[in-house]
Order: sequence, then structure tokens, then C-alpha cells
Amino acid sequence: MKDLLYSEIEDDLRAGVRELLDDKAQWTGVLAGIEKDDPYDTALWQALAQMGVTGLPVPEDLGGAGATWRETAVVMEELGRAVAPVPFLGSAVLGVAALLAAGDRDLLPQVASGERIAVPAVPLGTAPGASVGGTVRADGGTLTGQVAGVADAQAADVLLVPASGALYAVDAADAARTPVVSLDMTRRLCDLSFAATPARLVAEGDGAVRAALSTGAAMLASEQLGLAGRCLDTTVEYLKTRYQFGRPVGSYQGLKHRLADLWTAVAEVRAVARYAASCVADDDADAPVAVAVAQAHCSPIAVKAAEECVQMHGGIGFTWEHPAHLYLKRAKSAAIALGTADHHRAALADLVDLPPA
Repeated sequence: MKDLLYSEIEDDLRAGVRELLDDKAQWTGVLAGIEKDDPYDTALWQALAQMGVTGLPVPEDLGGAGATWRETAVVMEELGRAVAPVPFLGSAVLGVAALLAAGDRDLLPQVASGERIAVPAVPLGTAPGASVGGTVRADGGTLTGQVAGVADAQAADVLLVPASGALYAVDAADAARTPVVSLDMTRRLCDLSFAATPARLVAEGDGAVRAALSTGAAMLASEQLGLAGRCLDTTVEYLKTRYQFGRPVGSYQGLKHRLADLWTAVAEVRAVARYAASCVADDDADAPVAVAVAQAHCSPIAVKAAEECVQMHGGIGFTWEHPAHLYLKRAKSAAIALGTADHHRAALADLVDLPPA
């Protein structure tokens, strides 16, 4: 039985990251940032790198913190809570996981330190176990082809490109990056195009990308946990202070019931997200099942929490000037990232040999 309680180290890590985000990623600043062509907060990313959280699961001899994916999951919770506009999922999770699985010792130290941002060139909706690299071909040390809908590629220094059954590293400046309209404006998408672009072989096979997608799905569940918890907390606080007909809106029984149901759902999300993070950290044989359960369960709850946040904030919750829409858009975007809940339910059925009805 795994211990899913937060350790003292994890609690201290959470406190430090939350203090930083409360100072540098207040919702007013995040809201102002989405109006810019480049929404990513470079100063915040550098501050996170100085804290050492961009390479938590990387061994110390490779420039990392020598921690585990459990600690990374705690950081993801806090980033989800703040809807922080940084490429943490793309680089510190997917990029680091791919490079670790590939056994890379050249690029990984720079990525772990936050000096460079490395993002796998796979569409955001790619699920663990899905085929990758079919739209790009390698030819004599160059790559040619296109990849659509890559998250965090706009902030990348290096693109990790699956092509012709291998993984290659490409200088992002050598690729054509075309920003596309993104629902979540704090995690924007780009279409990538390669035309005889110089590339360096990182690893043979698609194992590194598959490992990254599975790890990313587990870490995304923790981000969804942080988002859902923040939506619940802010809604409770609002309903305590918003008065209607001479009494706090939160005193009405119908809203109490909805909040109680949401609290229970968030507690369930915490359990499955923590279990998935622990399985990935321990390289547990149950990790594929834990990841499928986490994404099948966490995605819809995060969306529900964000929807309830918007609705229970009343008229102000539907305005651009209030941050509720940032959480709803992040939740909706995350719900189709790294596989939909339906996909993960189907994958879970296969993993546990559950025959179709």
C-alpha cells in the first residue's frame, strides 16, 4: 500500500512554490499576459528554475535535484492552482521525461536547470500508447514534415521530434512555428514545419516519447487537482461574502449541496492523482492502470469544478475581467490533452482485460 500523504519535504516545496506564484503569478498579471503575442512569463520561469523545480526528477550529477515525480506533481498542483503561464508541462515534465528515458546526458542538464526549454513535438491531444512521428521523416540528419497543435512549442529552445522510428533534437529557431488559435491562452499551441531541418539523433525507437506521454498524463492529473481545488476554494470564499436578500448566498441549501458534492469529488481526484504520481515515481508495474484511472477521473472533475466556479460567481463569473474563465479554459484544454477521458477509460478496460459490453 502506497503512502499518499504529503511528506514534510513536499509540504515545504508546496509552500515555497505557492509563495512564489502568489507573488509573481497573480491572476491580474496572468489575465493581462494573455493579451500579448507571447503569453509566457519568462521572469516566472527563471524564478522557478532558480528554485530548482524545473529538473526535480533528474539526478544531481546531471544538474537536477535528485528528487522524484512525486515532488514534480506537487509543483504541478500549484501551477494548476495559479494557471501559471509557463512551459512547465512541455519542458519540465514531457521534455525531461523523454530525455531521461532516452538516457541523454548532453541536453538534459541544460533542460533540468531551466537554461533551455525542450518540448516534444507531438500534438497536445496525443495519448500514451498512441503512434507518434508519422508526419515527419528523417533523411541523412535532416527532418522534413509537419506537426500540428504542439503545446508550449512557442516558448521552446529545442524541439524533440519523433521521426522515422527515432527521436531527434532540433533547434527551435530552425523550425517554422505558426501560432494557432488556442482555447487556453496560457498554454498556446503551435503548428510546426520542418524542411530539411538539421537534427541530432537522441534515441532510437519511440520508447522515450511513449514514456514521456505516460508520465505527462500522470502529472497533468495533479495540475487538474490543483485547478479544481482552487476553483472550489475561491467559490466558497465568494459565497461567504456575496449577499442576496439579506443573507450570504452560501447559506442557501441548494448551493451547499453542490459545494459538498464538489468537495467530495476533489478529494477523490487528490487520491487518484497522488496514486498515479507515486506509481510513476516508483516505476511501479501498476503505473499504466494508475495513469488511465487518473485521467479518466480527473479531467471531467476539473471541468466540473471550473464550470461550478463560473456559475456560482454569478454575473461576474461570466466576465472577461474575472479569472474564472482562465480556469475553465485550462480545464477544457487539459481534458483533451494527452488523451480524453473516454480514451483512458477504453485503455483501462484493455489493461484490466474488461471485455466490451
